[in-house]
Amino acid sequence: MSTNTIGATAAERAGAPAVTSATARLTALGRAELTLLCRNKTALFMSLVIPVALAFAMKQAVSGMDLRGSGLSVGTVLLPAALGYVLLFGVYSNLTGSYVARREELVLKRLRTGEPRDLEIVAGTALPSVLMGLAQCVLLVVLGGVVLDLGLPTAPHLLITGLVIGMLTVVGFAAASSALAKSAEASQLVVLPLMMMSLMGSGMVVPLEVLPDRVAGVLQLLPMSPAMELIRAGWTGGPDPAATVKLLISGLVWAGLAVFAVHRWFRWEPRR
Repeated sequence: MSTNTIGATAAERAGAPAVTSATARLTALGRAELTLLCRNKTALFMSLVIPVALAFAMKQAVSGMDLRGSGLSVGTVLLPAALGYVLLFGVYSNLTGSYVARREELVLKRLRTGEPRDLEIVAGTALPSVLMGLAQCVLLVVLGGVVLDLGLPTAPHLLITGLVIGMLTVVGFAAASSALAKSAEASQLVVLPLMMMSLMGSGMVVPLEVLPDRVAGVLQLLPMSPAMELIRAGWTGGPDPAATVKLLISGLVWAGLAVFAVHRWFRWEPRR
């Protein structure tokens, strides 16, 4: 496994100047990755269908929840959950498999011998999944608000902040998790711990607002909980400013830990 620091280009390491801009390199990497993603029917299904299907499957269960006194409605439970599913299934799960597949096919190793910086390779691989995930979130916010009679977010700045923090977290953990898998097939097992923990404990299936305060306080420490709380606050208005700052700090800490994990453990060469 290479121990070179993410950020240097092969050209710089060889003493030769780069001849293309970072934007051009990212665009080229993103375009190539998007082509591969569109050819992968399973990945497209996971990205486009699963989040919406899970949200509609939850509707009956959510309708039976006792939401009195929580300040929530069926819509403010289902729609933020759907955005969380996009982050987990559309970005985290698919992107982990992409990193593993590109590594095992020696694509990452070959890219490092060219002009792209290490950070550009990691970001370029993630670019199509991130943009597709953000586009899905925009459509869900607009169309979901109409279907669920929820309307547009009353605090869009909190929603956007939650999505950005959530996206940084899942992309970072996807790159870090890829180091644990020996094949693209094994990556589907590697992602399960974070996915199950987030689904059950970060307020996607069961909102933290309906749980006992002590339990909710513990679950707020999970990686995806700050992002989910901020996303839901886009419609509910959120907690008081002090609690909002606490969520921001917690979310940024998890995003920072994910970035550190990528820097420390990301693998560029196949596992043997």
